[in-house]
Amino acid sequence: MTLLRNAGIIGVFLLVWQAKTVGQDAWIATWASSPQPVDAGPKEPLLGIENQTVRERVRVSVGGERIRIRFSNEYGSAPLVIGSAAVGVPVDLASVKAGSTQAVTLGGSKGTTIAAGAVVLSDAVAFRVPAGGEISISIYFPKRVGTPTLHAMALKRAVVSKAGDFTGAEMIEGGAVSRSSISVTAVLVPASASQRLVVAFGDSVMDGDGSTVDADDNWPGDLRRRLAKMGEGSKVAVVNAGIGGNRLLSDGVGVSEGFGASGLSRFDRDALGLPGVTHVVVLEGINDLAFPGAKLGEEYLADPKQVRTAEELTDGYRQLIARAHARGVKVIGVTMSPFEGVDLPGYYSEAKDAIRQEVNRWIRTSGAYDGVIDFEVVMRDPGHRNRILAKFAYEDHLHPNADGYRALAEAVDLSLFK
Repeated sequence: MTLLRNAGIIGVFLLVWQAKTVGQDAWIATWASSPQPVDAGPKEPLLGIENQTVRERVRVSVGGERIRIRFSNEYGSAPLVIGSAAVGVPVDLASVKAGSTQAVTLGGSKGTTIAAGAVVLSDAVAFRVPAGGEISISIYFPKRVGTPTLHAMALKRAVVSKAGDFTGAEMIEGGAVSRSSISVTAVLVPASASQRLVVAFGDSVMDGDGSTVDADDNWPGDLRRRLAKMGEGSKVAVVNAGIGGNRLLSDGVGVSEGFGASGLSRFDRDALGLPGVTHVVVLEGINDLAFPGAKLGEEYLADPKQVRTAEELTDGYRQLIARAHARGVKVIGVTMSPFEGVDLPGYYSEAKDAIRQEVNRWIRTSGAYDGVIDFEVVMRDPGHRNRILAKFAYEDHLHPNADGYRALAEAVDLSLFK
C-alpha cells in the first residue's frame, strides 16, 4: 500500500538523518506534527493552493538561539515547489511583530523543490525562541499544490493569502482561515547533552481532539506546561505525534484514508526518527477495536468482519517496544479510556469494551513497557465505569475536554521521563 511504503521509506531516511545529528552540532525536535494525506472538504482553503502564501503557527517546548524547519511532501503525487519561507514572532494568526521576520533558506537558496514522498530540512536560522514560545511560519507556494501533505487537526488557525508572496509581510490581509496545517512537520533547535525528548504517539486523544483551538490545551501542551513549572521545561521537549482516527494495526482506507498510515508503519517516521528522542508515550488501539462495524454517514469505518483481538493489539505493542528498545528509546504505555456513549453508530459495544479492558490489564501488568500512564483510571466515571466522567468529557463522549486533558497531564509521574 502506498501509505505504508512512503512511511517506511521516509522513516529509514529520518533514522539515518537522526544518527548524523549526534555530535557537536546535534539538534532536538522541539515541535512536531504527523503528516496525513488529504482528507478535507471542498471548501478547505489549503486545497488547490497556487501563487499563495500560508502563514501557520507552532508552539515549541524547549527553546534555542537557532531553529531548523522540516518541510514535507510525503503524500504529494508531484514535486512540491516552495518559492520562499520565513519565520517571525506572531501577534495573531495573520500578523507578526514588526522587524521579527527572518528568511528561511533551503540548501542556501530562497526556495526549493521537494520530490513526491520526500522531506527537506531547512538551513539553520538565527532566530531565538524561548521555551514554550510561539513561532509564525510563512510559506509561499508559487505553483499549484494538487495533493498537499497536511495535518488535519492542527488546533491552530492558519491564514491562506490572496495571490502573491507575503512571507516577509507584517500582516496578511483578507486571507482565508484554515484549522489545518500544511507541509511543516518538525521544528528543531540545538540540543544539549542533558535534554530529553518525549514523543506523544497515538490517535485523536494524543492529537488533542476536544481541546480548544489556539489554546494549546491538549495533553502534550499541558504536560509541557507542567514540566516547565517543575523546572524541567528546558530539559524535556514534548512533541505531538498524534493523528485523529489513527489505528495501530491498519492504514486508513476509503472513508478513513485521512486517518493516516497505521501506528506500526509510521512509528519510525513519526517517533523514532525525531532527533533527540528518548521516550515515546504510546496510546493506540481504541479505533482498532471500535472501527469495525462503525459507520460514518453511510460508509463503514472498517469492515464489520475486521474484528481485532486483544492478542493482535498486544502483539502490535510488543513490536513498537522492540523497535524502540533497539534504538535505546524507552516506551511508556497508556491505557485506553472508556468509550460508551460515543454518538457514532456501531462504534461502541460491550464486546469491544471487554477487549479494551483486557488490553488495559496487559498494559498495566505485563511488564513489557518501561512505564505506564493510566488514562482509564483518571477518566472513568466511578458510578459507570464504561463511560468518561462527565466533567472531563467532550461532547462526543470519546475525547477529554480541556479539563480532562489537564487532569491527565497532572496524573503523570514525571519520573517516567528520567
